[in-house]
Amino acid sequence: MDVPRAADFLRSFRPSRTTGLFVLFVVEIALISAAVPGYFSVYGLLDASRQFVEAGIIALGMTLVIITGGIDLSVGSLLALVSVTIGFGMDAGLPLWLAILAGMGVGTLCGFFNGVMVTALRLHPLVVTLGTFALFRGIAFAVSGAGAVSNFPAWFGVFGQTTIGGLVPVQLVFFVVLAAAFAIMLARTRFGRYVYAIGNNEVTARFSGLDTDRAKIAIYTLTGWLVSIAAVIHTSRISSARANAGFVLELTVIAMVVLGGTRITGGSGTILGTVMGVLILSYLQDGLLFAGVRSDWGLVVVGAFLIVGVFINEFFRKETR
Repeated sequence: MDVPRAADFLRSFRPSRTTGLFVLFVVEIALISAAVPGYFSVYGLLDASRQFVEAGIIALGMTLVIITGGIDLSVGSLLALVSVTIGFGMDAGLPLWLAILAGMGVGTLCGFFNGVMVTALRLHPLVVTLGTFALFRGIAFAVSGAGAVSNFPAWFGVFGQTTIGGLVPVQLVFFVVLAAAFAIMLARTRFGRYVYAIGNNEVTARFSGLDTDRAKIAIYTLTGWLVSIAAVIHTSRISSARANAGFVLELTVIAMVVLGGTRITGGSGTILGTVMGVLILSYLQDGLLFAGVRSDWGLVVVGAFLIVGVFINEFFRKETR
């Protein structure tokens, strides 16, 4: 390759935001591995994934919500409500499989409720989901009486405690399958184009014939369904159903999505970016915990990585304009 052609190739090479986040993730893992000998191993990384799958699954739905210019602050409270429905439903005499279906039904219906409230009342999603944030958590505490249920049968552990081949956690498989499905849906389907259209300009999308209300209700309903899946996994993993589950989980989920490149004002974002955000934030928190870093300094490091990640996203966004 001669010099002019090599120069043209270099000028044409434009790394994406996702590439920048991948580099940040590699650097993060390298630094943690250097500070904590033995941290970097296939078994260790896969085992650590148990801790982020629940937030990662919810982040898939939150990505769609934020792309449309919305927000959902109720996901942590809803996870607790679904968990309580499963545990106390079983404790009341329901077969566990029926209690699981009831819990997933509650989660999906609550997501639908969020969507209907946002569209019917024309209120900002922040206001609606701030209300349901308190409502869902309050119902969970009222139903449970601040107690817990832990007498689940052994087979329930398959969702959150078992592995495939003694190595890959079952819940990680759930996450990968759901992430692939949502990535295809967002990038390759008409519904995905509707999501971006609403985020870029909802008024224009409505005048173009798009039923924006129906699309937004579907997005919040999907998010509720994903929360219910995460709740089943969470309850199985810790083998306990209690009303304080998922406390401040919504902040972690939103941070993962924004770190992954989804613009908080809507109109831009990808599932792959969100997956990178999930990996960066989760392994950073796990690595700091593994290294014995004090929680206050851990917050400083997490905050610094969030700032760097957001800077990378905005830098590449400006470069592609």
